[in-house]
Amino acid sequence: MKRISLLILTAITLYSCSSGGGTDLQSVLAGKDLAAIRAKRSEIATQQKALAMDIHKLDSAIAALDNSAKLPLVTTFEAKPEKFNHYLELQGDVSTKQNVLIYPEIAGTLYRVYVKEGQKVAKGQLLASIDDGGLSSQLAQMKTQAALAKTTFDRQKRLWDQNIGSEIQYLEAKTAYESQQSAVKQMQSQVAKSSIRAPFSGVIDDVIKDQGTVVSPGPGSEIFRIVNLSDMYIKVDVPESHLPNVIPGKNVQVYFPITGDSVRTKVRQTGNFINPGNRSFTAEIPVPSKDGKIKPNLTAKVMINDYSSENAILIPQSIVSENAEGEQYVYLINSDSTASEAIAKKVIITTGKTQGDFVEILSGIDSGDGIINEGARSVRDGQKVRILTVE
Repeated sequence: MKRISLLILTAITLYSCSSGGGTDLQSVLAGKDLAAIRAKRSEIATQQKALAMDIHKLDSAIAALDNSAKLPLVTTFEAKPEKFNHYLELQGDVSTKQNVLIYPEIAGTLYRVYVKEGQKVAKGQLLASIDDGGLSSQLAQMKTQAALAKTTFDRQKRLWDQNIGSEIQYLEAKTAYESQQSAVKQMQSQVAKSSIRAPFSGVIDDVIKDQGTVVSPGPGSEIFRIVNLSDMYIKVDVPESHLPNVIPGKNVQVYFPITGDSVRTKVRQTGNFINPGNRSFTAEIPVPSKDGKIKPNLTAKVMINDYSSENAILIPQSIVSENAEGEQYVYLINSDSTASEAIAKKVIITTGKTQGDFVEILSGIDSGDGIINEGARSVRDGQKVRILTVE
């Protein structure tokens, strides 16, 4: 190496001397003689080519004598056990079992609407009234008749208890009273249909019919849509191969791409039927409303934790190679991973589950092993390598 350095110094010195120095060059330029300037340029160009050839020869000599320059450059990292959670990624839509349209039960004019869109209502709360067409008046008359029938029955019963009058008179009064009571109850049921009430607690999502509209039972006469956002869920199809791992109680991460929100929940229940069409079963996952941002039919990305390991060794998938026999392998370095040079060692590995850019190693690598990262695909088994950094 000392001889090479001396040669480089000699070449630079010769160039400086042969060029005539800065003073000679300045005198040529000061003379403003075009022929002399061109001659000087030609002279310096010739010297430059000769010097370039000498430098090339010196570089070749350096490469031949310096063995370290031929070593592949690699980076390494140490294998360390860590907790590994694997997630099964699926797509689904938010649903709710309490999302219904409310229809009228009798025909008539929508007399009054008591709620507006977006209003929270309680179960049984009055939402609207329909003109009953005189049913209320009929009910009042029937109640009067029922009261008279009761008075007649009570009087006849007292007489019967005193053994006065015939049994047929007592039974006729009793039958008339009970019949009138039944008629009143039926009419009350009909009149109640003119009052539209909330079937459950929720939010009025849409007021479909305006006050004064003539409505009747049947399709096309929807008056309200009411939604309960407190009991929403996502139902996803899970491949049957995950049947042993996807069970009630498993942790789930749910991400909503539209809103950018995420929630943590658990599998509530799983189906007991394998769909023969797509070989899958269903899993139901409850979803909290999260300040009302989550709506029915919202698209969701569901990640179910189907596998966990407390002491897993994870490595980047990019450094894993495969041989002609289908075996997967990586390159390790010798135990002295702090040295600047090491020997690459090819080891066959067994991989497990993958998550993102990393794969779990089941066998072939132990905790503390030094693994070649960058440059892993440019080395050979038993080759000496130079370590740039130790991660």
